[in-house]
Amino acid sequence: MTAPGIYDGIPDDVYHADKESLSVSGAKKLLPPSCPALFKWQQDHGQPRKAVFDFGRAAHTLVLGSGQEIVRIDAEDWRGKAAREQRDAVYAEGLTPLLKHEYQQACEMADAIAAHPIASALLNPDRGKPEQSAYWLDTDYDVMRRCRFDWLPETDGGRLVLPDYKTARSAEPGAFSRAAASFGYHMQAAWYIDAARALGLAEDISFVFIAQEKTAPYLVTVVELDYLSVDAGRRHNDDAMHIYRQCIDSGVWPGYADGIEVISLPTWAFYEDEMDVAI
Repeated sequence: MTAPGIYDGIPDDVYHADKESLSVSGAKKLLPPSCPALFKWQQDHGQPRKAVFDFGRAAHTLVLGSGQEIVRIDAEDWRGKAAREQRDAVYAEGLTPLLKHEYQQACEMADAIAAHPIASALLNPDRGKPEQSAYWLDTDYDVMRRCRFDWLPETDGGRLVLPDYKTARSAEPGAFSRAAASFGYHMQAAWYIDAARALGLAEDISFVFIAQEKTAPYLVTVVELDYLSVDAGRRHNDDAMHIYRQCIDSGVWPGYADGIEVISLPTWAFYEDEMDVAI
């Protein structure tokens, strides 16, 4: 996109293939434990399809009512040649293949979301739209940034609550807090809030996660990261923007280190060594 704004109906492959703007997933890839070289490789070559991503994508489609079309494959697993050939044919069409039990699981998860009072209210189709792509110019770095709101509620410029759907091993708040740190969800929260603010959608903006477990009974928890967490995410985003600007200007996308790095064993390794001596 060449102009800032909210765009509806941009296909997944077009959105993710955009090299002229930076997404928060790209920002994460620029920072440790990744590096700019890995970001650039992924940008130029794309990501391989993985079954775990297929399931999450399918769950999004069923929960949000929008997204990549799902094709159910009547097989128990992908070990058979016929199942793999069907899967690859679906991939070739740009669609999402799911095994029959996975499809049933995703449908049951969507039903659990619809039955949850808060999650269903946040994703009310009468008060918002799914899969809205946002582009805005970061004037500090002269870089176009982008994000894709899972759900963009209608707003009159007042209070705006942006929901984002996540499948999770555990929707228990403490467990999800740890997942948020591991997967950089605090960066996403800050990135999306800043997008909505930059595009003038509202001033009073909150970002909440609808976390849902992938095993029955598919428990749902709606969580919001506190101010300090979002602020930390915003600082990480700024670090990523700084690196991105430097790489663009220099044409150099460095790896993990340019010289010889002096490293130490992790603390647990020394602890194990002491235990062995004591024994």
